[in-house]
Amino acid sequence: MAARSEPLSEYNRRRDFARTREPKGIVAQGRQSRKRFLVQKHAATRLHYDFRLEWEGVLKSWAVIRGPSLNPEDKRLAVRTEDHPLAYGDFEGTIPEGEYGGGTVMLWDTGWWEPEGDPAEGLKKGKLSFRLHGSRMKGGWALVRMRPQGGEKRENWLLVKHSDEIASEDGDALVEDQVTSIRTGRTMEEIASGKGEGKARVWHSRSTAANLEAGAIAESGDRQKWRSRSFAKAPDFRPPQLATLVTKAPAGDDWLSEVKFDGYRLVCTVGGDGARCYTRNGLDWTKKFPAIAAALAELDCKSALIDGEVVALSQEGSSFSALQKALKTGASTRLYAFDLLELDGKDLSRQPLVERKAKLKALLDTLGVTATIQYSEHVRGSSAHVLAAMCRAGQEGIIAKEANAPYRSGRSRSWLKVKCTKRQEFVIGGYTPSSKKGRPFASLLVGTFEGGKLVYRGGVGTGFTGKTLDELAALFARRKRQTSPFDAVPRERSRDGLWLKPDLVAEVDFAEFTDDGHIRHGSFEGLREDKEAKAVKLETPNAATAKAKTRLRKSPAAKSSRPIAKGEDEVLGIRISNPDRILFQGQGIRKIDLARYYAVVAERMLPLAAGHPLSLVRCPQGRQRKCFYQKHASDGFPNEIREVPIEEASGETKNYMYLDNANGLVAAVQMGTLEFHIWGSTIDKLEQPDRLVFDLDPDPSVGFATVKYAAKALRDELGRIGLTSFALVTGGKGVHVVAPLVRRAPWEEVKRFAKTVAQGFADRDPDRFVATMSKAKRKGRIFIDWLRNERGATAIAPYSTRAREGGPIATPVGWDELEALGAANAFQMADILQRIESSTDPWREFGKARQSLTKKLLDSVAG
Repeated sequence: MAARSEPLSEYNRRRDFARTREPKGIVAQGRQSRKRFLVQKHAATRLHYDFRLEWEGVLKSWAVIRGPSLNPEDKRLAVRTEDHPLAYGDFEGTIPEGEYGGGTVMLWDTGWWEPEGDPAEGLKKGKLSFRLHGSRMKGGWALVRMRPQGGEKRENWLLVKHSDEIASEDGDALVEDQVTSIRTGRTMEEIASGKGEGKARVWHSRSTAANLEAGAIAESGDRQKWRSRSFAKAPDFRPPQLATLVTKAPAGDDWLSEVKFDGYRLVCTVGGDGARCYTRNGLDWTKKFPAIAAALAELDCKSALIDGEVVALSQEGSSFSALQKALKTGASTRLYAFDLLELDGKDLSRQPLVERKAKLKALLDTLGVTATIQYSEHVRGSSAHVLAAMCRAGQEGIIAKEANAPYRSGRSRSWLKVKCTKRQEFVIGGYTPSSKKGRPFASLLVGTFEGGKLVYRGGVGTGFTGKTLDELAALFARRKRQTSPFDAVPRERSRDGLWLKPDLVAEVDFAEFTDDGHIRHGSFEGLREDKEAKAVKLETPNAATAKAKTRLRKSPAAKSSRPIAKGEDEVLGIRISNPDRILFQGQGIRKIDLARYYAVVAERMLPLAAGHPLSLVRCPQGRQRKCFYQKHASDGFPNEIREVPIEEASGETKNYMYLDNANGLVAAVQMGTLEFHIWGSTIDKLEQPDRLVFDLDPDPSVGFATVKYAAKALRDELGRIGLTSFALVTGGKGVHVVAPLVRRAPWEEVKRFAKTVAQGFADRDPDRFVATMSKAKRKGRIFIDWLRNERGATAIAPYSTRAREGGPIATPVGWDELEALGAANAFQMADILQRIESSTDPWREFGKARQSLTKKLLDSVAG
């Protein structure tokens, strides 16, 4: 179909394409599914932000004078401007002075938009609502046209943020904290000066006559690239290769030396759904590094798996403390990429390192010059000289890598780290009080886990700023315990030490260890959020220099983790088939890991779920594949999953499932179970429930703070009536408020009571609550789901995993603890195991509550 230029005639009329590098306007075929949105920061006569939405082959455009605000109370003026061509969405550079729009243009944000309703109708009527999926602008937004005034030459609209989990009272933080290009990482000043332009991905015109053709070619190429990638599956996360600490740099030309960066390790995947950034333990930290993810998504490939280290730059160079500050403030970060494990579906891990790095450099070159992603350069041979140079430059040290070795997950001797100073992670187990006014502690007491015991390694008393002291004090306040977590501590420490739950990991720089193994002259560098405390062990350097050739070269490439050997694939006597199967992609949670989790958590879960008829969500191939809901027992189920006949409302009798021991939980995992949903009654007294459940189910636009407020209000209302209730974060977006009951009232009375309470809330505050299932009425509100309280209905079992990204856990929490939570999916398997180990049990009194729905109580609510 021939391109039509009429809709962009105003755009073309305003520009002299012999003087500007902007693309000439042609209507192009847009994407069939996800439509692009973008924001360009534009320093013209007046600084503003050009907000653009792809629609009908062009970019509908508004100039937002002060930039977008996250505060729903801020209504930012957005002046409608002429439509722009789709090719303009990649423009970053300078429009010459004297030309229309003369000034510097930065690509500030990009992503895709999801309209709510018909956009054509919304544009016509003057109200356009949508959700944005960008790196910086997210969630619900609206463009609303202001009433036209006499003599108005342009349409004046307002850009408004919806009230949702993304909204913030500090609306200006979005534009104040984000001051670099989402594409190239450059500031406005760097773009204006041409710094770093080189092969940067900006639109370059070649000549006046070539503009139209070049624009069409660029659009066609972008569509072809998007279509080819849209069907490409992103590689699975795999644990990274780790270096072994040694005291001397290796000799010989068989070794490559790279800078030992002072940051967080990231394993990044690229595929049809964009780029994701994972920590060394498989935690998805994409939201912490949106600019890096956005830049990687522009790589010229279908899919890739890249290993690297993210750093922030201070005046002294890369600094761990600077990175921590950047994570809190949103300042710019940089990924140094040093290995390529997969490319376009091909596994490269068996290839020699030098070949992988050559392919990596070629791939990164497709980005052009960017401050956000950089290739990690290396020197071949002369590792001792490279180390000396790094130490003189104030760097932490080097990583020496065997040039021809394959990539192997886990620690190996084909990668060696040699440090200029002694520095490693320690677990904080306590602190000593300070006599100085305003200082919450004098020094940290730290250790490492050896053989399952926390071994004391000394005190750290320097390296703290005033802000750091306050932040640590707030963390310590929630972790206090009466006894020392250390296996043993010196007598003077046992007298004055104050003890903490040992789950915080500190990065410490120190001079040396004393003869008794304690830190000397330790300095606090920051907390490590990417490392589990239990994994922190003492790093003991190998005094021997590594040989140029190692036995590793003869070994086959390792898989993502050590395969489960025969005899290790049993949990509680139940054999787990395919034990290495990844059930939660990205987190590296294997089937064997899930079985072991339920074997441990059974002590907490069974008192709350045993004997209850249940339904299962089964995902035999993992949550990323097909899952299905099963409420009836079927042939072939193991004996550990019990069966009980139950008459249904239809009059038919069906066999339902229930569990009565830990073996049943493990057997269900063997059958591919990821979720357990239970009735509110037990098989021995089926018609009288033993609990009352209110499921607070928020509309997507409702933030978690509002859900927490609702849960506490419901708790207070039940308390006024005379019922004690407990909180459960569901692992999704909601909260369950649960009241244990003595099994007296039948289902009908419990259901009627729950409905009355829920409807009362909705009647008193209709703007915030609704008691009906209608999705139309639920918009912007919380549905108080009382329907969980009827025969046959189920609710998620406490401590059950959820078949959702990250493997969140439905977790019982205390009311004070709920107040501090930022989301209902904050807990994962490791968190639950730590809670069990530390005897944290917010529902300890759940089974002891003796309360029931008496006639007096029912009448008081009905009245």
